[in-house]
Amino acid sequence: MSDNKPDKAVIQSLISEAMSAREKAYAPYSKFYVGAAVLADDGRVFQGCNVENASYPAGSCAETIAVNKAVSEGVRTIRAVAIVGGHQKGAVDDYIYPCGICRQVISEFRAPEGTMIIVARSTEDYRVYDISELLVGAFTLKE
Repeated sequence: MSDNKPDKAVIQSLISEAMSAREKAYAPYSKFYVGAAVLADDGRVFQGCNVENASYPAGSCAETIAVNKAVSEGVRTIRAVAIVGGHQKGAVDDYIYPCGICRQVISEFRAPEGTMIIVARSTEDYRVYDISELLVGAFTLKE
């Protein structure tokens, strides 16, 4: 990484990790499978997949699960998050963006110089944003 921003090889590796996580998704209701991979400040990667529940509000998004796994291991700064998803187990339909709650969760642990959000259809077909572009006016800790 240069300037604390992931390079193309790291981005592609994160996308692959998100695709791997997606295979573990539990989505019997929506049939919409999402995977996410979080790159921590120390270089570790944490995966998450969506987990649905018959009581719909009890389900969890892939991004939030990946962030929570990182935080539970002591991470406090996230450099990047890759997200993939779609209606079929093996295929990625389109670019999948984090929901509003996930954007706020990611923003809570953003790096001072920015946190990249990578939405991908493949390791070669992706878009990159900073979390500040996707969540204008985020709630923040006022010190």
